Amino acid sequence: MEAVKKFHEVTEQLLAVLEQSSKEKRDETIGLVNELLSQRDKALANISPPFSAEETVIGRNTVALNKRLTRLMEAEKTAIQKDLKQLSMKKESSDKYVNPYQDVMGDGMFYDKKN
Repeated sequence: MEAVKKFHEVTEQLLAVLEQSSKEKRDETIGLVNELLSQRDKALANISPPFSAEETVIGRNTVALNKRLTRLMEAEKTAIQKDLKQLSMKKESSDKYVNPYQDVMGDGMFYDKKN
């Protein structure tokens, strides 16, 4: 009983953290999410049948919360990937500004099409 409740509580905490996450505090959020996920894994390892009626109800609620949690985690992952892509594009753009001829690969040959 205790493991099921602990798993449910940690899942609710994880949802609260992800719902309140912001771009400015992303590093803190990621650290807290990692800590909560490890606690959740430990609680999951301690869950074993048979389940009482109350545990079954808590389990069903946890499954619904887990679906919401999955969507939030995917959204956070997408936001991080988008930021990384923008960062790499900015870096590439600034590198081209500093040295615009870096990628030019001309070999200096001229091809005459008349012959």
